[in-house]
Amino acid sequence: MKKSYVKYFTALLLFGSNGIVASFIHLSSYEIVLLRTFIGSVLLIALFFLTRNQLTFYKHKKDSLFLALSGIAMGTSWMFLYEAYAQIGVSIASLCYYCGPVIVMALSPILFKERLTTVKIIGFIAVLAGIFLVNGNAFDGNGNGWGIFCGLMSALMYAAMVICNKKARRIQGMENATLQLFISFLTVFVFVLFKQGLAIRLGTEDIIPMLILGLLNTGIGCYFYFSSIGDLPVQTVAICGYLEPLSAVLFSVAFLHERLSLLQIIGAVCIIGGAVFNEVVKRKSKGLTV
Repeated sequence: MKKSYVKYFTALLLFGSNGIVASFIHLSSYEIVLLRTFIGSVLLIALFFLTRNQLTFYKHKKDSLFLALSGIAMGTSWMFLYEAYAQIGVSIASLCYYCGPVIVMALSPILFKERLTTVKIIGFIAVLAGIFLVNGNAFDGNGNGWGIFCGLMSALMYAAMVICNKKARRIQGMENATLQLFISFLTVFVFVLFKQGLAIRLGTEDIIPMLILGLLNTGIGCYFYFSSIGDLPVQTVAICGYLEPLSAVLFSVAFLHERLSLLQIIGAVCIIGGAVFNEVVKRKSKGLTV
């Protein structure tokens, strides 16, 4: 169990540092995601077969369709997210992106027949208030509207990814992660092919951060994440998962010297706090503890 906790928290911190590593790569956001998903996919495929896993997706056609849609949504979400990194900075983009789980929560009564409780409504309102505070300058014409749009679209695609993945119930663990990442690579590959072709100019100074992003942050990060969550309590995974956006904000302040205004800090607290509040109260109502 202790090993699983170490792997899980390591994965969250790796994911939280994605924007920092990407800031050292002098490529377009689409090219970064293309190379990231390619390198990560190759590593996960190798790990999948080295650990003697077996492919079962072809036995479950409906689940495979939802997994494919989840992979497409993930690739699209990352393209929007990395464009948001470039446009509005890592901290704000990360906060926008992590509104995705709350979108899933808001849609769960319709899609999964879950009851919309007062706690969920309060959490959702807190996150909406946080979005407005974090991105308030975009609404008065003084902010980067395109960057905010990309950040919010990354959240919407994140929600689509989670929803579709939930419906692929019979494809789990490493097989799920490997197939989803490979499908996200194919999605980005097709997009970049039609947008600009595949002539990518990777400078020598970009090689090391690109390998770190692809091999460590994506390949190893996904492997640690998906190989650990099955051994951990669901409530721990849900609540501690918010370490990812929190670490992204802290890393951006520490390493990129990004600054948040007082209102944006309050907004960040609303976004993360509202989501965590919902998880904590929900688990306590079921008699669960972290």
